[in-house]
Amino acid sequence: MDPTKAPDFKPPAKDEQLNPPPDPTSSIPNSDPIIPYVLADNNESIDAPFNLEMNKKIKSRINKSSFSHVGSSNRSQSNHIPLNENEFQPLSADISSNDDDEFSSDKDAPTTASQNDIRTVEEKLKLIKDTEEQIRAIKIGVQKNQIADLEEVPHGIVRQAKSIENYEFPTHRLSNKLHNPNKLPLVIVACGSFSPITYLHLRMFEMALDAINEQTRFEVVGGYYSPVNDTYQKHGLAPAHHRVRMCELACERTSSWLMVDAWESLQSSFTRTAKVLDHFNHEINVKRGGIMTSTGEKIGVKIMLLAGGDLIESMGEPNVWADNDLHHILGNYGCLIVERTGSDVRSFLLSHDIMYEHRRNILIIKQLIYNDISSTKVRLFIRRGMSVQYLLPNSVIRYIQEHKLYINQSEPVKQVMGGKE
Repeated sequence: MDPTKAPDFKPPAKDEQLNPPPDPTSSIPNSDPIIPYVLADNNESIDAPFNLEMNKKIKSRINKSSFSHVGSSNRSQSNHIPLNENEFQPLSADISSNDDDEFSSDKDAPTTASQNDIRTVEEKLKLIKDTEEQIRAIKIGVQKNQIADLEEVPHGIVRQAKSIENYEFPTHRLSNKLHNPNKLPLVIVACGSFSPITYLHLRMFEMALDAINEQTRFEVVGGYYSPVNDTYQKHGLAPAHHRVRMCELACERTSSWLMVDAWESLQSSFTRTAKVLDHFNHEINVKRGGIMTSTGEKIGVKIMLLAGGDLIESMGEPNVWADNDLHHILGNYGCLIVERTGSDVRSFLLSHDIMYEHRRNILIIKQLIYNDISSTKVRLFIRRGMSVQYLLPNSVIRYIQEHKLYINQSEPVKQVMGGKE
């Protein structure tokens, strides 16, 4: 986060010591830099979205109950891309657990056209239709009436506390064991306003995940949003508990590995990014002892800051970031930088002494599909009564509408038109 937005900001003096010092006092686990680059170790093939053996059983059962002249000339082809709902694998393992038993027994299915209980083509077509409906009921795990709620926070997920006294560090999606013994564990942390969180904030984590998997020897074991404290002096900042809740709504249904940590937002004052990363190190490596490997031993988890190119550029502005903070963030943790449209982070990295010194602990992520959605412009659209559909998750849009956020605010024109967040 930009230190100049802190209420008590003053330009750092040369060689100024961190005050207060980083928390905790225990050491940060040693880990190799994120480069040299290597090919990803996980190259397993992706499972097909359908089951060929199950297709054969389904079609065999239907074919047994149909006349040869009742439009079934193409039913014998079973190894094709499925076009119908009943050809897909079930979405729930519980639903699919008895599929083999269901289709291995033909005691309820007719076997020949000469059976006495089927005398007309109409009866046989009705039987085919009923069979297909039964198969569809068995194989489809998500019903139509459930789709509207897919972006709501699932039941059983603990909400983040609204006071520091009730705070608990979220670990419900933090891996407790390293899956690949040839890789090292990594947690990604994004600090920001998230007012509101957008699809770009979500995409940044996915782009980082791709880059880590393809170019490093690390395995991502968790990802966190850390919304900034209310004392952060920035226009358009909604109350912290709203921003935390919107982040929860955004990631709990749209992601399988992202979490929201409210610790920074619950502090009594602005908290420097260096100390926020120390907090994550304390929770993951000090209190929990890191992560377990395949051999049963525990090792330290590397923690990296995920940031946009505009935040990194602010690190090069004089009298904004303390040198000791930059050395602490880039040297002890590391940074994943997502390039903004039109920015040249690599040239900036080359020209900045401290960033160049820690270049082996910095990974620049290029946007292959450019996305320049900004929270600033989303807030402008809301104030103007314009649609923000497809710019942020529906659950976040509904939350903004219910709580009437950003409607009666105003921001400087320069900030709105040049907003990068």
